[in-house]
Amino acid sequence: MDKMVVMGNGPLQGTVATSGAKNAALPLLFSTLLAEGEHVFTNVPKLKDIESTAALLESLGCTTRWDGDKFRVNVTRLQSYEASYDLVRKMRASFLCMGPLLAKYGEAVVSQPGGCAIGSRPIDLHLEGFKALGAEISQKEGYVQANAKKLKGSTFLFETVTVGGTENIMMAATLAEGRTILENAAKEPEIVDLAEYLIKMGAKISGHGTSVITIDGVEKLKPAEHSIMPDRIEAGTLLIAGAITHGQVTVEKCVPAHLEALISKMREAGFKIDTTKDTMTVYKTDAWDAVDITTAPHPMFPTDLQAQFMALMTVARGTSVISETVFENRFMHVQELIRLGADIVPKTRVAVVHGRPGQLTGAPVMATDLRASASLVLAGLVAGGETVVNRIYHLDRGYEKLEDKLSALGAKIRRVTEE
Repeated sequence: MDKMVVMGNGPLQGTVATSGAKNAALPLLFSTLLAEGEHVFTNVPKLKDIESTAALLESLGCTTRWDGDKFRVNVTRLQSYEASYDLVRKMRASFLCMGPLLAKYGEAVVSQPGGCAIGSRPIDLHLEGFKALGAEISQKEGYVQANAKKLKGSTFLFETVTVGGTENIMMAATLAEGRTILENAAKEPEIVDLAEYLIKMGAKISGHGTSVITIDGVEKLKPAEHSIMPDRIEAGTLLIAGAITHGQVTVEKCVPAHLEALISKMREAGFKIDTTKDTMTVYKTDAWDAVDITTAPHPMFPTDLQAQFMALMTVARGTSVISETVFENRFMHVQELIRLGADIVPKTRVAVVHGRPGQLTGAPVMATDLRASASLVLAGLVAGGETVVNRIYHLDRGYEKLEDKLSALGAKIRRVTEE
């Protein structure tokens, strides 16, 4: 099992490029089930979750392959409409195959995703949305079965904002009969990216990026070609890496407009950050002040950057209060940061961080989830001595060669593979 060895090594310097967005790529790849033929994607990150998605698509009868920097998905007549537990348990986003399968083939059998380390991620809103479109839903032996001869458009109000639910129902509605209106829809940039590809395929969608999305169903969709948006969470992580090491780092191939909440909070803390249309630069800062954050759906502060920002606050001047409103169990990295010398008092959904500039020290730590892994690497960059981050398979689910990117900026970081 791989682990990451990080040595505190002073300021990071240079320019680094962001990879394609995992959270955009996954629904985009599942959307291919809506149209037979060859779909072509560029800027696809090479991650474990992409491998898992490809494996699920192939189990249904699709073929996938890398062609240079292009990722091709060929959808022919499917051999199966069932996503097995063995595949779905590896990645909760696998449930996003249900909407396309149901809309295109009138049938889908998908394993319930099961538990998630960072908290409850119920699929009930997905299922209620499918029911609103006329699907019959049954659950048996850990699987969800959905059937519908022809989905019919409807108005559906999401009780709470759900990114996956919005994506799943939006995909299903593209082939439904009539108009579907999704109210209280999620507004994340990844949903906009998905909608833009569906429109390239021939879907009629408007309002994506707002809380009300309108979809007018069409008879048929066709494959298209699409470049996946940059990963805003990776971009934010790299920006924080430059900041926490007192360095000067420019992050290229990103969309700063997707990270306004993070940039605003970093400026409030005292960092100088310049942006262009597709770059962000953080400048050397000797010391910064603690600031409070509260996570919430886009465009507010993203939950996927909470752990990384907490690492930054562990070496700030003063005390910050970090409130997590999206997931109820997303402070598992707190105890590991404390092992590095951080002074953090965690409550159920609030953590009080007493900054200790220059006081972190290296230690063995355990990654508990994807973003927690990144926070421990960031803390290790400024901890005295050696930090060993175990279980970095979590990291590989969402960051493409993070150690190579940080090394190019001057970090002392290496991957160690053990039998």
